[in-house]
Amino acid sequence: MTAPAPAIQTRTAVTAILAISLAATLFLLWLIYIHPAADAAGVRFAFLAPLNATLNGLSAVALLIGYIYIRARNIAAHRAAMFAAFAFSTLFLVGYILHHALHGDVHYPLTAAFRTPYLILLASHIILATVALPLILITFFLSLSGRIPQHRKVAAWTFPLWLYVGITGVITYVWLRLALA
Repeated sequence: MTAPAPAIQTRTAVTAILAISLAATLFLLWLIYIHPAADAAGVRFAFLAPLNATLNGLSAVALLIGYIYIRARNIAAHRAAMFAAFAFSTLFLVGYILHHALHGDVHYPLTAAFRTPYLILLASHIILATVALPLILITFFLSLSGRIPQHRKVAAWTFPLWLYVGITGVITYVWLRLALA
């Protein structure tokens, strides 16, 4: 029996990644908008929101470092930086799920200044985070499976989206905290 063609393997992996990403998105929507918060007062694990912002920021820094390394053709250092970015983003996602399971969704005050620009930035952050998730996973799959030409093509889209999500995650956190202060 012969091994499946690489194109079929890639298609199968991409289909699985898209299915996992869709399931994760649906789970997060359920968690944020339907699931009742276990600690709506936010007294348990109050450190999660600032930790999540820090992890978002660290992922953005690791992405920029990885970009610098790949431009210098230092593939080993690039790979290490990208794994660090992935680890920070994964830890962020775990913390984000925990935060929303415990505390629910934190709303921007109706009377606070700059509400509309905040909501626009937040909407772009959420939409692009949803798009970035499967792209990040596909980019990693292509790299780890040695499909470097395809990896480069997808990474050209993944990098700016992932970086935007990391940076806007920090900005929306700070903006919200200032509005709640």
